[in-house]
Amino acid sequence: MTAPHTDAAASTRMTGIGRVLVVVYAVMALAATGRSFVQIVQDFAAAPLAYTLSAAAAVVYVLATVALVKSDSRRWYLVAWVAICFELAGVLIVGTLSLTHPELFLHDATVWSGYGFGYFWVPLVLPFVGLWWLRSGGRERAEEVDAAAAACDEAGLGAARTEGSSSW
Repeated sequence: MTAPHTDAAASTRMTGIGRVLVVVYAVMALAATGRSFVQIVQDFAAAPLAYTLSAAAAVVYVLATVALVKSDSRRWYLVAWVAICFELAGVLIVGTLSLTHPELFLHDATVWSGYGFGYFWVPLVLPFVGLWWLRSGGRERAEEVDAAAAACDEAGLGAARTEGSSSW
C-alpha cells in the first residue's frame, strides 16, 4: 500500500515556471469566468455568440488550471494537453474571426477576440507557454515520480505518491 506524498516532495516536482503558469491560468480562469457571468446575466440576448465563447473560454481556463496542477498524473497530463490545444485553437479561430468578421462581435468582444487584445495578448501567448512547459517537462516529471514511487515500493519504504496527487 502506498502513502500519500509529502508537501516537500510535491514542491520539488513543479518548477517555478510551472507554478507561475498555474497562477496565470488561474487568473485567466477567474477573469474569464467573471466576464462571462456578468455578460450572460446582464444582457445575453445582445451578443449570445460572444458571451457563449467567453463562457467556453472560462471553462477551458478552469480545466487547464486544474489539469496543470494535477499533471503528474498521466490522465491529467493528457487533459492539460487537450485543454491547452483547444485554448490555442479557440484563440486563433476567434481572434481571426474577430478581425475578418467584426460584425459577429459588434456588441461586445470575447476573451479571445483580437487574439486576446483586451487581456494584453496573454490568451495568445499562454497556450504556447503551456504546451512548451508540458512538452519540456510535464510528462518526464510524472514518469520520474512514478519510477521513484515504484522504487520506494520495491524497497519497502512506502513513500510512494498516490495516483492523481497534485504536484503543486
